[in-house]
Amino acid sequence: MADVRLVETSLRDGNQCVWAALGIDTARTLGIASVMDRVGFKAIDFTTSTHMGVAVRYKREDPWERIRLTAQATPRTPLQFMSTGFRFISWETASPEFMELAFRALARNGIRRFCLADPMNDADANIACAQMIKRGGGEYVIAALVFTISPIHDDRYYAERARALAACTFIDALYVKDPGGLLAPKRAATLLPAIKAQIGAKPLELHSHCTIGFAEHSYIDAPEYGVSALQCASGAAADGISNPPSGRTVANLRALGHRVDVDTEALADVERYFTRLAEAEGLPAGAPQGFDARYQHHQLPGGMVGTMRRHLRESRVAHLEAAVIEELGRVRQELGWPIVMTPFSQILLTQAVMNVTGRERYSIVPDELIRYALGRFGKPTVPIDAKVMERIESMPRTRELAAEPPMAPIEELRKQLGPNLSDEEFLLRATMPQTQVDAMRAAGPAPRHYDPSARPAIELIRRLAARRDVEQIAIDKPGFRLSLRRSPAATPRS
Repeated sequence: MADVRLVETSLRDGNQCVWAALGIDTARTLGIASVMDRVGFKAIDFTTSTHMGVAVRYKREDPWERIRLTAQATPRTPLQFMSTGFRFISWETASPEFMELAFRALARNGIRRFCLADPMNDADANIACAQMIKRGGGEYVIAALVFTISPIHDDRYYAERARALAACTFIDALYVKDPGGLLAPKRAATLLPAIKAQIGAKPLELHSHCTIGFAEHSYIDAPEYGVSALQCASGAAADGISNPPSGRTVANLRALGHRVDVDTEALADVERYFTRLAEAEGLPAGAPQGFDARYQHHQLPGGMVGTMRRHLRESRVAHLEAAVIEELGRVRQELGWPIVMTPFSQILLTQAVMNVTGRERYSIVPDELIRYALGRFGKPTVPIDAKVMERIESMPRTRELAAEPPMAPIEELRKQLGPNLSDEEFLLRATMPQTQVDAMRAAGPAPRHYDPSARPAIELIRRLAARRDVEQIAIDKPGFRLSLRRSPAATPRS
């Protein structure tokens, strides 16, 4: 039987899937970090540049501070940063020198494991990033093979890319990234051995989602095919459109005779924490979902299905959902079978809705699809349909976007933004509105303490403090007394 390790995903992927990336802040992270460090995880899937942007934009928190504090709290467990191609926070294609600076800053602040998930499965792009990461001090690089279903994404396709990635000495491991939860056990039985045969002794991990009920079954079989680590979420951050639940995965693997060396009590504490957090903050909890064959046609991530339905409802065309789903599959084929993951899921859905609701197909083409056609996101696996490409090339907007200058050199950007900025602040200001970064800095250090069981009492105090007729709050009970008096100058941060 096999030795299997876990990668914990609640803080990043679980938070993104179940809580739209908004459920976690610095205090909630630090509230469980030290416990996570006791479990024995291979790594903690911690952040992406998108999540760093969310920290600034919505939480007014410094994402670099969050990385540093969490790294200090988890000395035994590497924190992972996931990179999706040559971009950092904004969707603008970043220059190699900009990406190298970002990777160097991430490593310096405490990121030890870097995951490379190019949305085009571009092996050359992943290899280039891996070299930058190792030059910048990154300890461990794991490259993704992003899974999808199409006529061209067969086992041979993935085996060829696995061979190229495994030959790179800067890449330490590979993993199958299944963002749609599409990897059925039957397909896993051929795909995983085909990949493992190409990568030899390099470790192979599996990352899938519970969207249509395949993931847990594929996880149970995966160790037989050479997979040595599985990526799981915990408590309310697991299941649904998120990753398989860690506790149930461990129990099932052990029942089948596999060895999973984790501290079971600490793992249970992690599960309870995320469940209690969801209950305290009124956040949804992931729940098992049934099989839906239509999903294999449109392959939209779960969150995008909700976005599509809301958009159609607000536009008073909810009755067109079936037509949009059908059109989405057609658009995907015409665009060269891009994998339905960010940013391509958003691009495909937008174009499908426009094609169904417009006067004719491709009468309107959004800028991001034009940029895709121009190769700004990489080269499509197969060429774009000739008629569609001709239509896009004939548009005046295409000529405008083709003339867009690339990202300015770092020296020029530093002159524009301020020559004395730290690398960390420079990277934020170069990719985000200045007002958002200013608001983050004005907010000061993020709160560092969080206990979900204290949330009801904190909410009560906040509500009382908001009343202008209350000058003092006193709470008395045996062995405890709390007295708060209003200060006109006090503006406590929530």
